[in-house]
Amino acid sequence: MNRNPLLNLSNKTAVGIYSSCTANEMVIEAALEFAKDNNSVALVESTANQVDQFGGYTGMKPADFRDFVLELADKVGLDRGRVILGGDHLGPLTWTHLNEKEAMENATQLVYDYTLAGFTKIHLDTSMRLADDSTTEALSDETIARRSAILAQSVLKGYEDLLKVNPKAMFPAFIIGSEVPIPGGAQEKEDTLAVTSPEDFKTTYEVFKKTFEEYDVTKVFDNVIGIVVQPGVEFGDEDLFHYNRENAKVLTSTLKDEFETLVFEGHSTDYQTPEHLRQMVEDGIAILKVGPGLTFALREALFAMSHIEDFLVEDSSDFINVLEAAMLDKPKNWENHYHGNDHELFIKRKFSYSDRARYYLPVDSVQASIDKMIKNLTNTSIPMTLISQYMPYQYRRVKNGLVNNDPLSLIKDYVKLYFEDYKFATHSQDLDN
Repeated sequence: MNRNPLLNLSNKTAVGIYSSCTANEMVIEAALEFAKDNNSVALVESTANQVDQFGGYTGMKPADFRDFVLELADKVGLDRGRVILGGDHLGPLTWTHLNEKEAMENATQLVYDYTLAGFTKIHLDTSMRLADDSTTEALSDETIARRSAILAQSVLKGYEDLLKVNPKAMFPAFIIGSEVPIPGGAQEKEDTLAVTSPEDFKTTYEVFKKTFEEYDVTKVFDNVIGIVVQPGVEFGDEDLFHYNRENAKVLTSTLKDEFETLVFEGHSTDYQTPEHLRQMVEDGIAILKVGPGLTFALREALFAMSHIEDFLVEDSSDFINVLEAAMLDKPKNWENHYHGNDHELFIKRKFSYSDRARYYLPVDSVQASIDKMIKNLTNTSIPMTLISQYMPYQYRRVKNGLVNNDPLSLIKDYVKLYFEDYKFATHSQDLDN
């Protein structure tokens, strides 16, 4: 695949692509297997807080994440040419406590490293306030565009250096936009959700175009395929806003009538129905980002396997309680997202849409518990009746010979059920045809 299939996206067609925004190994493996089984491409994205030049919270730098994903593709037998690597929210996201000079120095190195590592979908996001920005006034489009143009210059340098080692390297496709839902969903309860106005969308486009010309990075702007907008889709701790195409009609009509080569990128599409996702693609929101919803599914599958394990093994992993202990020991990753009394917090740590539990799956004690559970169930025959009780969809798939009766196969198949919704919505297997 020599041409970046993202360049085939159009707001005039009903074809889109979904992006798996996750660093979890089992989820990525499931995504790659699903792409292989459905003869489609797999777009896998890491965020600026997951992967950066210092290792992010995963401990991986961009080149490490690239190798991690591509080695998993080799493992499952998916051609590397069918894997698209993306960088999400690339900018000063994790350095907002610094002044512009320092934060942007870090951000320019970040996008350089992502580009040099061969990532071919880059979201330039400079929409956040920095330490020396006004705390009372919103950032102007001019400031956001200027900072993005500076990042674009670093991208061009990274691509120039990449060509020295890989002359056939594809030039990235870019996403811009200032109305960006925060990574992982809203932190506070919301009553209403405003759709981006056509005026704001067009202003963003025009200001970015003018600024990128001034900074001599037109080559980057010419490869902008999408703009992030708020189409009225979001989730939070226990809130879920479904897509309402009538509410978004003025915005999506403006896209189709005036910007034929652009699409919208929809963030926080987790937990939408397949029909809503399909409507979004039909309306030009052709890139659908999903992240916490995938690890939410993984957590559900792990809970199910833990219950099965409790019935079959004396020395069980006690996974659910180990996870709870890890979350209580270091509450930093959930305490600002979950609110309520002790019992409500107990429930939310396990079952919240925000799925802050995903940050604790790599913790040594939790990972050891998962490994023990999988080992226990691999060495034990799992009765079909227990699969029926706790994983009824997988029960039917095992019974029909579509899934093996082993813990890893069952867990990954559970996650793949979520990918089915996005397959229905995007027809992504048609992208490179």
